[in-house]
Amino acid sequence: MRVGQGIDVHAFTPTGRVVLAGVVAAEDRGVAATSDGDVIAHAVADALVGAAALGDLGEFFPSSDPQWKDADSMGLLATIVSRLDGLGMHAANVDVTVLAQTVRVSPLRNQMRANLAAVLRVPSEAVSVKATTTDHLGFLGRDEGIAAIAVVMLTTRT
Repeated sequence: MRVGQGIDVHAFTPTGRVVLAGVVAAEDRGVAATSDGDVIAHAVADALVGAAALGDLGEFFPSSDPQWKDADSMGLLATIVSRLDGLGMHAANVDVTVLAQTVRVSPLRNQMRANLAAVLRVPSEAVSVKATTTDHLGFLGRDEGIAAIAVVMLTTRT
């Protein structure tokens, strides 16, 4: 077994939408990102490549490469999962925490869990998505951005 952790942070922009685990969580603003800026998908993907000792997401999807502009982050996560399949590894479970002052996760939690479970090919019961605020501290507390932290356990396919 291997454990990996991933973190992703994006600043808010005045236009666009906030996507979390493939679900539109807010349409009154967007995020500054090369892709769709899905902090959950990015944190989980980064945790997976970390657990597999494959570096970081930038090595797979460099922000300097225009092909990743507006990319679907859940699709990028699926690419990482396929890469791990080729190495005989798969996720056993994932735990994600979203840090946001005003974007609400709880009404969308079950859909986020289902989306992640489908891409990771695990039961929904193996996926945890939760949220917290920073009690108005720092850039997250000032509602200037959003972040996610993920922890995953990888196992070897038998």
